[in-house]
Amino acid sequence: MSASKLDAVYRSMLLTKFFTKGWGKPENLRRLFEFRKIVSNRDKCFTLVEKDYPVTITKEQNLADCKLIEGYFLSPLEKCLPGIVPEIAQKAHFQIVLPIHWPDPHCKPVCLHLAGTGDHFFWRRRNLMVKPLLKEAGIGGIILENPFYGLRKPTDQIRSSLHNVSDIFVMGGCLILESLVLFHWCERNGLGPLGVTGLSMGGHMASLAATNWPKPLVLVPCLSWSTASAVFLQGVMSQSINWDLLEDQYLSDGVYREKLSKMVTIVDEAFLAGKKFARTYSNNFNSTPNTQTITQDPIVDPLKCSPFKNLDITYKESSAKDVKKGALLEKVKVSELSEPNETKQMTVDINNNAKNISPVEHDSSDTKSVVAKEDSSKTNILDDKTAKLESKQTAVNDNPNLPAIKEGKDDKLEKKSWNLSDLTSDLWINLPFMKSSGKKIDISKIHWRDREALQFMRGIMDECTHLSNFSIPFDTSLIIAVCAKHDAYVPREDVGTLEEIWPGAEVRYVDAGHVSAYILHQSLFRSCIKEAFERSKKKWKDGKHVD
Repeated sequence: MSASKLDAVYRSMLLTKFFTKGWGKPENLRRLFEFRKIVSNRDKCFTLVEKDYPVTITKEQNLADCKLIEGYFLSPLEKCLPGIVPEIAQKAHFQIVLPIHWPDPHCKPVCLHLAGTGDHFFWRRRNLMVKPLLKEAGIGGIILENPFYGLRKPTDQIRSSLHNVSDIFVMGGCLILESLVLFHWCERNGLGPLGVTGLSMGGHMASLAATNWPKPLVLVPCLSWSTASAVFLQGVMSQSINWDLLEDQYLSDGVYREKLSKMVTIVDEAFLAGKKFARTYSNNFNSTPNTQTITQDPIVDPLKCSPFKNLDITYKESSAKDVKKGALLEKVKVSELSEPNETKQMTVDINNNAKNISPVEHDSSDTKSVVAKEDSSKTNILDDKTAKLESKQTAVNDNPNLPAIKEGKDDKLEKKSWNLSDLTSDLWINLPFMKSSGKKIDISKIHWRDREALQFMRGIMDECTHLSNFSIPFDTSLIIAVCAKHDAYVPREDVGTLEEIWPGAEVRYVDAGHVSAYILHQSLFRSCIKEAFERSKKKWKDGKHVD
């Protein structure tokens, strides 16, 4: 599916930058990776939060249309990993909106709403989701403040700009355990059935939270997918990360490369390798079926090659030397095309996925192509042609008043064309604001596999956020995921699907991008929540299956 242009434009207008201080302390990352192995196991994680975990209620108020409750509790993650949660974020603040009178005294559905990126405080979720659900279906709502957001935002943090990559894992760990605290509180107060939902990042956090509740739980993740790695490496949010800073930190501290990188795994590696093989096989087979003749250009002799010879399915990194050589090769090719007495032949290197095409001379009196058999001879041809071309260019550059030399049998001279655009183009590219920013990594032009730091980012994101690393929710039939077909924030290519990871879960799609879906389809999100709760009512009662 094509990505939404609105998503890209909207993201480019935002000033928020992520991970402005880098990866975070290596020791904190190590502790988080080890803790992930605990919270990914439902039986182990459930024991981390007591059923009577202390919760402080600070406000109870009956309004005209609902009952409002506010409170807080200490995040269990601070007890499990002391010192890893910033002090201001250790206190988890929440708000609860309940009906004044329940339509059915024996059924008191409540849904936990987790925040998406930039959703600070309670007002947005309360007005867009919680109150409408309460009015339309009598479903109560709990609004939990995210760590690093609103009342829990560090004083030196600007807007939603998390300082470190490790902060998003701290946020996830907090929300997983804090959700258990609130579910226990609901059960102690006779509320249920229970559910959890969220939009964008909130949808993914809701998915993680749902994996550790050992009872039926409604789950409606909206505008999210199976892992956060694609969001930060392939989606439009990748443009808001200082990749040069992350790479410099990664390469300067051996702990990242020697220890931490060995603790993480790219979950969809086998999936990617399979797709790569299928794509490479198909391209080679379709391009040269049954070793028939390929005609690249009218001036190029036919070439026969086997589609299966030296087939390479690995991703290859292009070195600076290769890039320079390729640029020189293009210059040589242009030069040679102007020599009418020489006949050229193209050879295709199947070992290169891009099918680099290199020119090779042959004698016009010989009916067969003479192809260099040794790499050294090919290099000599390239060097000779390059030197020849460069010498001509140097002569012209040294004296710009000389006419350009056109190659030919009679070596005739031709006047060099000149116009005003030549002068203005040189002027523009030398203006300070038109020069390159000097970035070493342009995430929009390279693949995440091309740089070691990007591979590390993919690995740690998969390690801590990929749903296949966590337990499967208790009842996947209560899951209705809503995704945008043209989502540029949350790409779905090259990662495992929700249906594969959670058999029985239902995925629905809206014909929109991430931003337009958020604005236009709030009612659809609510209808899916209501439908999932209806399923739960018909299938379960007090945690027991209804016959």
